Amino acid sequence: MSDPTRRPELKLELAPSERPGQMAFHGVRWGLLVGLAALTYLLFPVVGGFVGGVVVTDVGDVAPAEVIAPFEFVVMKAADELEREIEAVEATLAPTYNIWDWEIDTVLATADIVFAALDSAETGAELHEAAARVGVQLTPEQAEYLVGEGMRQAYKRALKTMMSRQLPRGIPSAGFADYEQSATIQVNRDGVKSPVPRDSVHTFERFRDGRVAIHPDPNSTVGDHVLVELITRVFRPTLVFNRDETERERADLIGSVNPVKDTVRQDERIVMANDKVNARAHERLRALWSELVESGQSESDISITAGQILANASLLALFWVLLMLYLPATYASLRKMTAIALMFALVIGGAAGNVWLWPGAPPELIPIPFAAMLVTVIFNGRLAMVSAMVLAVLLGSQAAYAGADAIFVALVGGVVAGLSLRSIRRRNQLLISVVVVTAAFLLVGVTQALRFEEGIGAVGTTVALGGLNAMVSAALVTITLPLLELLTGVTTEVTLLELSDPNRPLLRRLAIETPGTYAHSLALANLCEAACNAIGANGLLARVGCYYHDIGKLKKSQYFVENQMPGVNPHDKLKPEVSASIIRNHVREGLALANEHRLPESIKAFIPAHHGTMEISYFLDRARNREDAAEINIGEFRYPGPKPTTLETAVVMLGDSVEAAVRVLDDVSEQKMRDAIDHLFRQRVEAGQLDQAPLTMAQLTIIRDEFMRVFEGVRHNRIDYPTTSGGLSSDWDASEDT
Repeated sequence: MSDPTRRPELKLELAPSERPGQMAFHGVRWGLLVGLAALTYLLFPVVGGFVGGVVVTDVGDVAPAEVIAPFEFVVMKAADELEREIEAVEATLAPTYNIWDWEIDTVLATADIVFAALDSAETGAELHEAAARVGVQLTPEQAEYLVGEGMRQAYKRALKTMMSRQLPRGIPSAGFADYEQSATIQVNRDGVKSPVPRDSVHTFERFRDGRVAIHPDPNSTVGDHVLVELITRVFRPTLVFNRDETERERADLIGSVNPVKDTVRQDERIVMANDKVNARAHERLRALWSELVESGQSESDISITAGQILANASLLALFWVLLMLYLPATYASLRKMTAIALMFALVIGGAAGNVWLWPGAPPELIPIPFAAMLVTVIFNGRLAMVSAMVLAVLLGSQAAYAGADAIFVALVGGVVAGLSLRSIRRRNQLLISVVVVTAAFLLVGVTQALRFEEGIGAVGTTVALGGLNAMVSAALVTITLPLLELLTGVTTEVTLLELSDPNRPLLRRLAIETPGTYAHSLALANLCEAACNAIGANGLLARVGCYYHDIGKLKKSQYFVENQMPGVNPHDKLKPEVSASIIRNHVREGLALANEHRLPESIKAFIPAHHGTMEISYFLDRARNREDAAEINIGEFRYPGPKPTTLETAVVMLGDSVEAAVRVLDDVSEQKMRDAIDHLFRQRVEAGQLDQAPLTMAQLTIIRDEFMRVFEGVRHNRIDYPTTSGGLSSDWDASEDT
């Protein structure tokens, strides 16, 4: 016997600590946050819109602090300004043309060759052929004209005289007035350049028109055509464009344009505190900011780097704490937290990409609407709004976007994007979201224009850029949504609608091989969708879950009463234990089919949960009532479970029992139906089947009322049509037709 006065021994053994596991659990999730903060720092080396105290403030804004140049730096001209100056100096360029005197000898020699060929001919036909051989195109009439006595010698003298006198002046090729647009050209003769007005150049057309002065037969039309043809044949330009020299001079002119707009000396004041920032001060502030960032000055101090990463992490921590305290299920899922971190990383990377591609990128292009739309579809709109707010503050305060009211612009665009999209059931919903977000940017543009006295052009730019952001975001949502669904394990309404297609392989099999089960599933779907919508649950998820909840019956469809022909029941020949095993196994076989067809986890949950751990009462009663009843193993007559854990699976459990039971009631009154539903509900509550589901008693009442409403709609009255008119009445007998 033990001594009652003896004190119990003090046990000093400590229980195993849960702290290491908790630290690992939270460490991984907060490690994602640290990674995002570091990524933001790497892509945007400065937080808070300043480097070394330099705030980039918009024109017209008030400078928050005095800024003194810490070193000498230059302000470069903007690209468009530099381009305008280059175009202006290029307009002053006079192209260079060289005088090629040696071409005169070539022309005279060519004339001798041509006339030597013509002089060899004695008849018009021979002259025509000889002219063609040397490239002179004469008509037979013109050839006969040149055969005349002394004509060839006269035309030869005239042609050579004209070439000898005029070509030294410098004659360009035909069409000079069209291809040369400069008002002045430079004529280079023996290395000496002289400016010459383009209009004073003796063009080929003027040169050709001067033939009248030396024409051997000025009154003959045929003779004039002959002379023009000869001039055209032997002419070579003696004023030739010098492309290399002109391009060299062009490059010298462009090089003379100074890309530096302004030089700021060390210790020079850029702006006073509380002064309104003018255009020159704004350019100087932005140039100083760029110099500081490019020099890596902000990265040289470990404490500054740590402080910047900590600033990023502090903003992101607001969102992480929200998840941890108010959405613990999301926080507990590493897959979902990873997906959220990935979405944030895509937005941060996209915002940085805008800056790399377009220095000084406007905040309208920060892709926060993309994240807001995606979070809304995968999670919910409230989470999307908070995520948009956090991202707007995080990115809008970065140095690359600071000073342009970026937080305001990004915040409105992102929050409206989250509000504009609840789910995606139709293709036009994304288009509507794009329109709504664009309208929000219109409001932003008007607001900014009124605040800073900007013109309508600034409003149009904001709307155009915001609309582009919305369209690209919507397109990216359609691309990334399947990947994020796979990563998070969340089944969106897009996937649910795809799974509800009757042409899906499992549903087609269900309709063909188990028509009774298929009809039951359709009826149950209508019942449960209405009830779920009434209590604020996901009606579409419940509907699709109903479609697939009994797919396990495909394996042995004839053993389920709804698929049996009248009078044929294979269970009549089986022991109750065997029958119960077949009935129970439709859950296991349904899960196997669901895995084979890769159904989402949210849909697979309906297969075991619609029966929970309820008893298979029909065969359990048969086992108890048989004459040789022995000790019964209740486990053989109980579904494997688990019990419902969501509103949707709980509603389907209730609906499955009600839909099957109410069918056996004949001429059921409203009160009888209500009593029957209450009875079935009470059975499952008392059996503890709804203990793990977040259902309230008030919601159970709403579900019962919705079931009643749907059943009343299905069991509506119809009138008897007279048999004399070919109709049917309630007392119709087929024998009356014979």
